[in-house]
Amino acid sequence: MGKALFTRHPARTVVTGFALAVLGGAALLNLPLAVQDGADNRFVTALFTATSAVCVTGLTVVDTGTHWSGFGQGVILALIQVGGFGIMTMASLLALLVSGKLRLRMQLTAAAETKSLAIGDVRRVLLGVAGTTAAVELAVAAVLALRFRYGYGQPFQDAAYSGLFHAVSAFNNAGFGLRPDNLIPYATDPWVTLPVAAAVILGGIGFPVLLEVLRHHRRRQTTGRRGWSLHTKLTVLTTAVLLATGTVLTCLLEWGNPGTLGPMHWSGKLLNGFFHSAMSRTAGFNAVDIGAMEASTLLMTCTLMFIGGGSAGTAGGIKVTTFAVLAAAMLAEVRGEPNSMVMGRRIAPHALRQALTVALLGVAFVVAATLALETVVDAPLEAVLFEAVSAFATVGLSTGITADLPVSGELIVILLMFVGRLGPVTLVSALALRERTRRYELPEERPVIG
Repeated sequence: MGKALFTRHPARTVVTGFALAVLGGAALLNLPLAVQDGADNRFVTALFTATSAVCVTGLTVVDTGTHWSGFGQGVILALIQVGGFGIMTMASLLALLVSGKLRLRMQLTAAAETKSLAIGDVRRVLLGVAGTTAAVELAVAAVLALRFRYGYGQPFQDAAYSGLFHAVSAFNNAGFGLRPDNLIPYATDPWVTLPVAAAVILGGIGFPVLLEVLRHHRRRQTTGRRGWSLHTKLTVLTTAVLLATGTVLTCLLEWGNPGTLGPMHWSGKLLNGFFHSAMSRTAGFNAVDIGAMEASTLLMTCTLMFIGGGSAGTAGGIKVTTFAVLAAAMLAEVRGEPNSMVMGRRIAPHALRQALTVALLGVAFVVAATLALETVVDAPLEAVLFEAVSAFATVGLSTGITADLPVSGELIVILLMFVGRLGPVTLVSALALRERTRRYELPEERPVIG
């Protein structure tokens, strides 16, 4: 009975699917043929890398390009694609392609993964997700491959492989690179940084938003419905505001820093300010040395990482809609209004409760992980906090302490990446034994606040 209840709950199935993918990936990466000749391959290293890939984080304890063999890099790339696309979304799509129809349970599972609001929309969502993923990744891979081939003289096969690897990693917001210095050699090259940033933003904004934007004109013609949904409007607007804010603050705080933007021309500074702002919220690629940044920039980056990207996308964090709903609630409280209003719509009370739950659980996980890491790592607090937020938000940026983590520290980060990818609410609901419905209301009383 307990096993049947577990497998019938979509959220629990998603958690189980991700856990199995991590363990399967770790087993493959632990094989001798997954590493370069002479490289030491611990199971904890394989587990850390598999978790980071499936959870599309990008934190690594070894260099991807030099430690792992071609087979190992292929496994990492596959894990990134599977993790970004969603274990249950992938399974549902495969079932659709094979049988042409979905069972109700698989549709419910896919709806939980893709945040689809109607079961009848799942098939259309899955096909849209697959098509969008393939189109963006192939387009970005082609641009990067051509740049690596003709701009840097790489052999055709190496350029094509590097372009594909970085395109998949970017669209899935994974942040895995093939060089020890990530994208630093291409910091001032817009033909590399801008396609990567575009893929990151598109992947991190969320599949429901992408699909709604793509279908907007056709839906307007067939149904007469005008405009985007509130979710899409909130996601696009908040994303644009955060990108602009992150760009301005990064440039202001790092403009004269000799270790980051200082030596660059003004155009390079603006380019890298935008690139860092885009990467901070979702991906984890870096074109400047994160460890050389000012403490104020690290704090700003932590804020952007914690907020993250769009819901049902490849980004992590508490999501921009959560941030927007909380901001609307605070504004309504300051104004003395009984309800939260956004763009001519009233926010449902349960949406506000969900936003508070996600945000507070996120803070709790980050604080607990920071305290735990502080006991095992000899590093400044800001570096440890940065690492914890990066892991929870599945960003992948690091000040450089990841490779020096002890085994206990690696296990803490593994757990944090797993929790951050699935989301606090999904994980808690998956662990709950059963749902409870209160059949009565208690008397109301208001405690003193503040």
